[in-house]
Amino acid sequence: MNKIEHIGIAVKDIEASNQLFAKLFNKEHYKMEAVESEGVKTSFFQLGESKIELLEATRDDSPIAKFIAKKGEGVHHIAFDVTDIHAEVERLKGEGFIVLNETPKKGADNKLVVFLHPKSTNGTLIELCQEII
Repeated sequence: MNKIEHIGIAVKDIEASNQLFAKLFNKEHYKMEAVESEGVKTSFFQLGESKIELLEATRDDSPIAKFIAKKGEGVHHIAFDVTDIHAEVERLKGEGFIVLNETPKKGADNKLVVFLHPKSTNGTLIELCQEII
């Protein structure tokens, strides 16, 4: 793993949250994007080498809607940049981590993504990200 790529924060209202985080960071978000397959709308803020990703559910059955219903708004996941997502998935499976989607899928911000189950990572949802070239 190379670095923390981003921290994902589940929010109820992405527009209001964009305003809040713009004040906090003293800068505007640089990108908004919908990921239809996940039922989510995203917004990104760049902070040095890392990013903050705000996530708003676009449908009631999405993972973000379920997370907010259960836990409320807040940190949803930590994403790490990897060079070879396929090799990293195999390595982590070999180490006993539970992989939620063994086949990488297209995520936001031009990334292939794989998630590790929180049961195998001390309660934290971990996302692996690789830039799509």
